[in-house]
Amino acid sequence: MRIIRLKEVMDSTGLGRSTIYKYIGEGTFPRQVSLGDRCMGFIESEVQDWILARIEERDQGEAFV
Repeated sequence: MRIIRLKEVMDSTGLGRSTIYKYIGEGTFPRQVSLGDRCMGFIESEVQDWILARIEERDQGEAFV
């Protein structure tokens, strides 16, 4: 298991900081993990699973085109 910081999440997903926090608030993106008083991170495998789910949604949508 690997913890990644917000910058790496942004680079991996192509999303901006505010969009990531919007999705977290909506419950559609993996929540961050507290690493200390002022330090947060994300579990890399959860972010990768989220990305894979977006790809699956895209592929299922193409089957109906």
